[in-house]
Amino acid sequence: MKIVIIGGGISGFATYLALRQHLPRPSPPATDHEYTIYEAYDTGQDTTFRERPEGGPHSSTLIVGGGLGVGPNGLHVLQRLDAQLLRDTVQGGYVVDHSNLKSKHGRLLVRLDSRGACSSAQQTAGHQSPMHLLGTSRHSLWRCLRVRIPDAVIVHKRVSGVVANPQGRNQVHFTDGSPSVEADLVIGADGLKSTVKRALFPEANEDPYPPHYEGLVGIGGFVPSALVQPYVEDGSMNFVFGGNGFFGYFYADSASSASHRDSPYHVSPPGDLLGWWSTYSIDECPNPKDLDTEDVTRQLRERYSTWPDPVVQAVIASIHVENMWPMWTSPSLPTWERDGLVLVGDAAHALPPTSGQGSSQALEDAEALARILGHYLRPSYAEPQLDRATEKLALKAAAKQYMDLRRPRVQAILERAKAMQNTKRDMSFVQEYVMYLLLWLIGWFPILFSRQQRQVYDYDLPAEVNRVLARGGSMD
Repeated sequence: MKIVIIGGGISGFATYLALRQHLPRPSPPATDHEYTIYEAYDTGQDTTFRERPEGGPHSSTLIVGGGLGVGPNGLHVLQRLDAQLLRDTVQGGYVVDHSNLKSKHGRLLVRLDSRGACSSAQQTAGHQSPMHLLGTSRHSLWRCLRVRIPDAVIVHKRVSGVVANPQGRNQVHFTDGSPSVEADLVIGADGLKSTVKRALFPEANEDPYPPHYEGLVGIGGFVPSALVQPYVEDGSMNFVFGGNGFFGYFYADSASSASHRDSPYHVSPPGDLLGWWSTYSIDECPNPKDLDTEDVTRQLRERYSTWPDPVVQAVIASIHVENMWPMWTSPSLPTWERDGLVLVGDAAHALPPTSGQGSSQALEDAEALARILGHYLRPSYAEPQLDRATEKLALKAAAKQYMDLRRPRVQAILERAKAMQNTKRDMSFVQEYVMYLLLWLIGWFPILFSRQQRQVYDYDLPAEVNRVLARGGSMD
């Protein structure tokens, strides 16, 4: 089978690795599956890291993205892909065992565990402690996946369009005018403005489900942790709320001498970097390409100048903003698949950063799709002669069941994230203090919040896949 993945980001690379693990091999004398990842930009292992000739950490070191959290549910996906992949990913970040929600005055409103449950698989492997949340950089996670992708699999071409073929192979076209290619399965891992998504709705002249700007922007990066170490607890992810924005910070790496710095079960002494991010309201969507970085830096300092939190003050005094990311979500799509085209990650469901689950849900998509595809394709590949029509039906049935499994979970996470996202918008004095009161009450009854968190962190993806497969499905 010829498989094309469009998009060389976290979701595209994770999907490639999951497919290699779970898809059955065709019977001899047929060859193995043929994989190609099309990515518009250079994807050498360090191309998204902006090297600084003067050396040392800087406020913003990433061309695409900044810091992110990988929940225990996402870490379990990495572990099932490759135990060493999990260790490498954890070593590139910092393990977090609790989250602090604070007011801009520095008052602790809520303290929450950032741990998942200890699964039976972990106990069997000898781990009695649960996995924790991982704070890391987008580039670090991306690179841990990238080094496991053969260079020959990645082709640097921009895709101009995809055409679904209900009777045969699908067509992939390119902006440079080079010959189109055919593929049995095309996976859209190409983000918010997905080209593959457009191919699901060919009857529409324009994108019928364009991404929606949420009226919020994000700015973030990294500073030396020495600037703030007396004020930041080991193992903490910190969320600071105010009436005119939001600020977050976490240690971004572990000390190089830490004995458990590659373990998701241990909190290590912090390393040299602190990751930070800020979210606030801007009515009109800015164009990052036209960014006046001097003006944005000045505005950021003015916005938070009255916040007493010492970490916020230390960060804004030391930074020079280089990037701004408008926050987008995508409307709920009526379908994620069509005739051998399937969406994963942001192409299917762009989650706001407030969810803390963007990367973890992309990882879950990759594993779920691969497991379900493997289940449906295995009977076809057991036959001496591969029936292409049967393979097409199997792909269609698997893609539909993947979508039916994943959509309710992602939608529930999105709805909770949208509710929390409103705390980051500009608000009146009264609204600000009502927000503090509500967060304070949550602190007295943390089970109300932790129950939702458990539903996300303790998700047993293999069991859920087996459950839906046990119900059966038609290939008609």
